[in-house]
Amino acid sequence: MEECAHAGCLMELCIQLCITMLGKQLIQNNLFEIGIPKLKKLIRRLKSKQNSKQEEEFQKTLACHQKDYFLNPYVGLNPEYMEMIIQYGMVTLFVASFPLAPLFALLNNIIEIRLDAKKFVTESRRPVAARAKDIGIWYNLLRGLSKVAVIVNAFVIAFTSDFIPRLVYQYMYSPDGTLHGFVNHSLSYFNVSDFQNNTDPPQPVGYRVEICRYKDYRDPPWSDTPYELSREFWNILAGRLAFVIIFQNVVMLMTDFLDWLIPDIPKDISLQIHKEKNLVVELFMKEEQGKRLQRKRQSTESLVQSRHAQASDC
Repeated sequence: MEECAHAGCLMELCIQLCITMLGKQLIQNNLFEIGIPKLKKLIRRLKSKQNSKQEEEFQKTLACHQKDYFLNPYVGLNPEYMEMIIQYGMVTLFVASFPLAPLFALLNNIIEIRLDAKKFVTESRRPVAARAKDIGIWYNLLRGLSKVAVIVNAFVIAFTSDFIPRLVYQYMYSPDGTLHGFVNHSLSYFNVSDFQNNTDPPQPVGYRVEICRYKDYRDPPWSDTPYELSREFWNILAGRLAFVIIFQNVVMLMTDFLDWLIPDIPKDISLQIHKEKNLVVELFMKEEQGKRLQRKRQSTESLVQSRHAQASDC
């Protein structure tokens, strides 16, 4: 924590996420989505021995499926899924430090939809159709990222901000229940005579400094345990860990409640599926009843035939 700037570690993380979301996601990836297929098409055209007029005439004589063969090969959806997983992880894991990340992700996805549509329709070959129940392992990755994001954001809020120290000071150490005096409480004392040789900063002109203050929770130099972690530090640490546990459980309970409240399948569709299952069951029952009736008829006919045969023998 001592390596962070005066504004805290959240500001540095916010700047990094801003550069990543704006520079990499919104600009670099979208430029690559447009530029790489165009570049491959240009290289393939340069390698071709025919000139532009002959190529245009040749393209006019081809059918649609033959034109698709000269496009870029279909590489699958794994790169697209990976890009979305990385974006989702950056948005959810560090949203506490950069609240505008979901907005930039939304803008990026709006542009990404049109670019991917153009790429898959005009720049790449038509993929082979295949049935799929869901998105497969990517859904488990998204669920895992969501659970990890809750814990990461809880630790980010608890350990990289003054939210918990302010609450602890207000309800445990403040004489009037306000934040008045919090800055003085968060600063520790240091005797400048305890500096090692040739490491002390220069003294100001006009007066001599004997005691300085720094942001930490440690015992003063005149106590029995100088510069050791104070009781306030351990109280704040306990408050931070308690906040992490409470925050995690509250968010998990809210997600489970919303998951129960909003079903995966709408009610009208579930009723339609239930009706279709009942119709299928009724159809099978009717078919089974028809088979049984047919067996009874065959058995009765065979019995009648045997009796007629016995009567004719007599």
